[in-house]
Amino acid sequence: MAPPNLVPEAIPSANLSETKSTSRFCLSLEGNISLDSITLLSHVPNNVTLSNFSSIPHAFDSNDSPPPPYILNSVESKSENGAFLGLSVKEPCDRILNSIGKLIGRKYLSIFRFKTWWSTMWIGSNGSDLQMETQLVMLQVPEINSYALILPLIEENFRSAIHPDSNDDVILCVESGSTKMKGTTFSSCVYLHVGDNPYDLMRDAFKAIRVHLGTFRLLEEKTLPNIVDKFGWCSWDAFYLTVEPVGLWHGVKSFVENGFPPRFLIIDDGWQSINMDHEPPLEDSKDLTGLGSQMLCRLYKFKENEKFAKYQAGTMLKLDAPTFDQEKHDQKFKEMVALAVKKSTLKGEIGEDESNNNFIDYLKEEEGVERGGLKALVSDLRTKFPSLDDVYVWHALCGAWGGVRPGTTGLDAQVTTAKLAAGLEKSMYDLAVDMIVEGGIGLVNPNQAADLYESMHSYLADVGVTGVKVDVIHTLEYVSEDHGGRVQLAKAYYDGLTKSLKKNFGGSGLIASMEQCNDFFFLATKQISMGRVGDDFWFEDPNGDPMGVYWLQGVHMIHCSYNSLWQGQLIQPDWDMFQSDHLCAEFHAGSRAICGGPVYVSDKVGRHNFDLLRKLVLPDGTILKCQHYALPTRDCLFENPLFDGKTLLKLWNLNKYAGVVGVFNCQGAGWYPEEHKCKAYPQFYKSISGLVSPDDVEWEQKDLTAQFRYTQQFAIYLHKADHLQLVRSKEQISLTVQPTSFEILTVSPVHKLNERAKFAPIGLENMFNSGGSIEFLEYGFKVDIFTVKIKVKGSGTFLSYSSEKPKEIVLNGEKVEFEWSTNGILRFGIPWIGGNLSDVFISIS
Repeated sequence: MAPPNLVPEAIPSANLSETKSTSRFCLSLEGNISLDSITLLSHVPNNVTLSNFSSIPHAFDSNDSPPPPYILNSVESKSENGAFLGLSVKEPCDRILNSIGKLIGRKYLSIFRFKTWWSTMWIGSNGSDLQMETQLVMLQVPEINSYALILPLIEENFRSAIHPDSNDDVILCVESGSTKMKGTTFSSCVYLHVGDNPYDLMRDAFKAIRVHLGTFRLLEEKTLPNIVDKFGWCSWDAFYLTVEPVGLWHGVKSFVENGFPPRFLIIDDGWQSINMDHEPPLEDSKDLTGLGSQMLCRLYKFKENEKFAKYQAGTMLKLDAPTFDQEKHDQKFKEMVALAVKKSTLKGEIGEDESNNNFIDYLKEEEGVERGGLKALVSDLRTKFPSLDDVYVWHALCGAWGGVRPGTTGLDAQVTTAKLAAGLEKSMYDLAVDMIVEGGIGLVNPNQAADLYESMHSYLADVGVTGVKVDVIHTLEYVSEDHGGRVQLAKAYYDGLTKSLKKNFGGSGLIASMEQCNDFFFLATKQISMGRVGDDFWFEDPNGDPMGVYWLQGVHMIHCSYNSLWQGQLIQPDWDMFQSDHLCAEFHAGSRAICGGPVYVSDKVGRHNFDLLRKLVLPDGTILKCQHYALPTRDCLFENPLFDGKTLLKLWNLNKYAGVVGVFNCQGAGWYPEEHKCKAYPQFYKSISGLVSPDDVEWEQKDLTAQFRYTQQFAIYLHKADHLQLVRSKEQISLTVQPTSFEILTVSPVHKLNERAKFAPIGLENMFNSGGSIEFLEYGFKVDIFTVKIKVKGSGTFLSYSSEKPKEIVLNGEKVEFEWSTNGILRFGIPWIGGNLSDVFISIS
């Protein structure tokens, strides 16, 4: 018998009341789960059930965010492609481990959590190849040229994940996160879906689950943050916890003075009022230089800390404003870290003056002048740098890393013991986890979660902050024992966060981070529309780097691209910051150029590679954003681009009038299951060859480009090789890419003007995403003259293929000179006209 409220109550829907009652999936009496009579899982236990999509109640909230009709209609028309798995056990339990069948000899791609907060890809063929905390499995079904998805779900107070088994069983873990929340019977803890296109499969499956759960909205339903097509700067790698107003000011100034105005600024960790339990409750911590020390701190005040509070209006606008020296700052920070190490080894033997010398502050307050704090700083930044549209600040989901300090904020906060979930015991070592488990979390009563976010965010909005980066999200599962379990606790916090986001930050001013688990995506994304899809950008391995700074860089790209397959259904993928002067900066820049999201860096003040940034960022601080988000090409989905010694990572994306394929050599590192960590595979750190074709671009994923699937010839421009060539639609180009290197190919459809004349615009060749510069394209004919009308964003050299020499080119109303060669290469200059689009009119006889 099911416990109360275990099975969701059906909400009538006219759109779904007459859905198809059949399914292409079947559970046979012999214990096989099959798809169109093809066995996917065998030896299925008799306590597992399979139900048609339309036979299970769908619990979307019709009064809050019901699915729009077009989604309901789409789901209805494809309902036979989906089915649910359920199970039942005899004794009520809070954590059920149950086989759903054996997976043997079928190639798959999976996504699993390698840390509490981060997930990545893994491939295999058997159940024993799976990793712990697997969030989804996509199976190849070549017998019918299709793909099948196995997707663990949320069901009432329980969430599910997939675990491995040495006997090739696929183990489903159904857990509540609290020994006080138990269940026996589940009808929809896993969703199955089939499709003949892997990208359509993901979209259609998540549409179906959106209708079924009603707890989230799809990316296509939501408004994106303003920063999505902008260039920005994040303070983290410049200052870490020593961030303060003077350094921030000079950081923004350094970009602006060199022609790269950041359109958004992220003030990362280090601005909050936090302290540790052993310190005075209403004073800033004096001990934030030790490794991970901030992770033991709790929030004691919603306003900024003393470093920011003492800022006085106009201070940085004065002629004698404080200066900043990054080298001296870094040296001071090193001394502080050394002192922290000394302090930890020589307890009680350090003088008080020396012990208190552990913060950096460049501001000197004028007597008789009122403090302006963060509000004055933000105002002055906008006065001096008017192109700065958005200022975001960092905070943890629970307030600070260690939550909220009891007795300081007026909220009911209690220090709660943090316990690692059993499924994470074999995840990668993480200092953050150790520190949180050591210190616990000052958890605000879930009934006051909305008050927590309103208190923080209303103040921030009042001082001019326009958004937040919410980090350390998946700590809630550590402290859910006494709060109804992880699902109920998450709902309370995410509902509060959603309300505050709507009220204080325009409904979209939020970047989610350390969030890569299905609890978050199924429960938190009604309003949140952007989140990190990779782990942190590491300029070097903090645990010791066996291959210099190189080996982790390719791993980051794999995380981002494969995670985007599922996370991109719900949020705009954010590929994180990088440093423009890093040894692998160009490698990262190439991927950010075509990722489809914002581009931001975490450069130290004055340490920039502006030649590189010039290929990403326009003079007004905007970028050439792709129309989709970057995803691995089909021939990469079931391969290992990290350490198989043969596979290049190929990413496709779409611009308005062309496609783009990025080819990256990420070989040389990856997940090592035996030791539960990422490690170097130096034997694979070598040049790799591969093939690229226009057919790699998934043209149908946007309506505007779907027509190009039928184009017979394309012009392909290789950016780094500076090479343009024509190829047929399925013709392949051979490439060899060096380790930690890449090539970007702009793929432009060739338009046949007449029997002789053909034309294909590439875009600004000086930009990595050349095709992103074309905002409008129209072909015409007038009195024996063929015309090409183009609107161009940006400046530089515009490259096209034109089989015939143009009669003339008119740019912004004036004839301009151009270069044309008999091989069809056409070039002409585009000036910067203040961010406006340039009008190009090409006449070809």
